[in-house]
Amino acid sequence: MKTLLVSAVALIDRDSRILIAQRPAGKSMEGLWEFPGGKVEPDETPEAALIRELQEELGIDTWQSCLAPLTFASHSYPDFHLLMPLFACRKWNGTPMSREGQALKWVRANELRDYPMPPADIPLIPILRDWL
Repeated sequence: MKTLLVSAVALIDRDSRILIAQRPAGKSMEGLWEFPGGKVEPDETPEAALIRELQEELGIDTWQSCLAPLTFASHSYPDFHLLMPLFACRKWNGTPMSREGQALKWVRANELRDYPMPPADIPLIPILRDWL
């Protein structure tokens, strides 16, 4: 089974809310809410992938020094195994805006369970809730 490396981030605003994005129609797991991020390309670090994805998806800039490794997800889907480091980030330039048609929402950690998420993301919720 192929392992897919995806990097994700919990963007945390001044009110300790976390940004989640809804997968657009036409993508696998459409309609589910997830942490921003994306696939790590060959010869790319998870941090570099996140910096690139945040610019592409949300139009914001951050730096490796502002990405704190928090935890990771390891989950087997039917056709691949997902390995996903989750970083926390409290500092970036710009205002996150949807550039790929995805809905965005700022939510408190204890509200994350109210949003349907991919199976790999669900175990990350209590970690974020306890950490914040």
